[in-house]
Amino acid sequence: MLTLHFEHWPKISKSLEVPATSLYDNLKVSASRYPEHTAIFYYGSTLTYQQLDDEVNALAGYLQQKLGVQTGEKVLLFMQNSPQFVIGYYAILRANAVVVPINPMLVAEELEFYVRDCEIKTVLLGQELYDRVRPLVEKTTLENLLIAAYSDYKGEGFEALLPKEVEADRAVFSEPNHYLWNEAISANLIPSAHTATGDDLTCLPYTSGTTGLPKGCMHTNRTINANTVGAFHWSSSTANAMHLMTLPLFHVTGMVHSMHMPIFSGGTMVVMTRWNRDAAVQLIKNLGCTHWVAIATMIVDFLANPNLKAEDISSLVSISGGGAALPEAVGEKLFQLTGLRFVEGYGLSETIAQTHFNPPDRPKMQCLGIPSFDVDARIIDASTGKELGVGEVGEIIVNGPQVMVGYYNRDDENRSAFIEMDGKKFFRTGDIGRYDEEGYFFMVDRVKRMINASGFKVWPTEVESYLYKHPAIQQACVVGVPDPRRGETVKAFVILNEGYEGKITEDEIIEWSKQHMAAYKYPRMIEFRKDFPMTSSGKILWRTLQDEEKKKAGVH
Repeated sequence: MLTLHFEHWPKISKSLEVPATSLYDNLKVSASRYPEHTAIFYYGSTLTYQQLDDEVNALAGYLQQKLGVQTGEKVLLFMQNSPQFVIGYYAILRANAVVVPINPMLVAEELEFYVRDCEIKTVLLGQELYDRVRPLVEKTTLENLLIAAYSDYKGEGFEALLPKEVEADRAVFSEPNHYLWNEAISANLIPSAHTATGDDLTCLPYTSGTTGLPKGCMHTNRTINANTVGAFHWSSSTANAMHLMTLPLFHVTGMVHSMHMPIFSGGTMVVMTRWNRDAAVQLIKNLGCTHWVAIATMIVDFLANPNLKAEDISSLVSISGGGAALPEAVGEKLFQLTGLRFVEGYGLSETIAQTHFNPPDRPKMQCLGIPSFDVDARIIDASTGKELGVGEVGEIIVNGPQVMVGYYNRDDENRSAFIEMDGKKFFRTGDIGRYDEEGYFFMVDRVKRMINASGFKVWPTEVESYLYKHPAIQQACVVGVPDPRRGETVKAFVILNEGYEGKITEDEIIEWSKQHMAAYKYPRMIEFRKDFPMTSSGKILWRTLQDEEKKKAGVH
């Protein structure tokens, strides 16, 4: 087991006992400890911890008594960030059932896969997503639709900054098996005893399916609590912390860091349904937000706001995140403005967020961090399985308390996803990385993303990090495109910073790149874009851009 990083470990224990209780128990305890403390702030309205727990129990009773949800049954949660997402998630847990959180950007055809894979009978959904769900009632196992209007929970004072989904009045539904959220809560039905324990299956987040069909990652109360409690200790959070919630909650990073961890600590969740940089500034300034977990694309957009002032966001004590490395130049700009270093972490759906964290008082830029509590992380040669050492590039493998039990209904995938080493079972991440002499891990790239240019390996993430140093570049995405001579060549899609449009050419950026990168590595082609295709969790869909290029070249 790698121990180089212990020298730079924060002043806390290196090991962590994971609670044997359920995730719902975390809410129950916080509601007992801090009944009148604000749990949720939502566009001008608040819910205390007592109110949150009361609504969770009422909804759990409705799920069991009215909709017939059974212990261990999988329930679809198909919503944007909202008080109802939090209440719905914990109500499913309270009912001893399993949460299946799904990306609210999916359309009916995509959604059908998840309903069939889990044999879903009941869905909790935002009313704006109704038209995507309704077609599945006749053709799948889906029976019950519990429909929420976000406007039921909004307050006043944010009218100009409200997303349209939050402004919309509650819709009326008259079809059979259509149930309204507010009626479910006001029925105030009593749930049966909460019996879930640490090892019971509790959540099935799905992988994005970029390398094939999406796969459900089987997580127990124990695996999720490992990262919930780990995040709490690592971030030095308290019950008085104000957590700005901007990452989507269906995604594991937002789920753990912006929902489970604040609930465990009794902190306040400041919920944003849609990302809006002006609303984010207003919320930080007015409420004194202390903790913000974000992704690089949000930070880039936030800092590009011409009206942003340092004093408006001075309450922040921690800005962290993952998903993709924050460009060095952006991290420096953030530091100059706030005095805070962006603290990056690394993890996957299969590990319910982090396996690695940067130490908050000693982070490194564009770095995954060091292995988290009780995590054994190594680098291996992907083809031979041989363990590699300091500075050697290979596949990252992890063993730890947060690693999923396995993929749901995917026996073949489970056999190839794990590897035995020194009597331990390691998950193969499919990510290529290395670690330095201090035990800090660095991403090189995804296995699938490597560009082979004239026999040279080019890692797009590395090229992007160089491009971000150019003052004109706000965002960059690098892909391999077919080339008759080199096999593949490097192309960069670029979004320019304000004020640079028309003042810099593609050729000038290529020339600049030549000066800063090896000859085989620099982009031969630049294309300016106004925006990029993105996932709802804010990651750039590089594969979509690459597929466009292949199509142009007639390659399939």
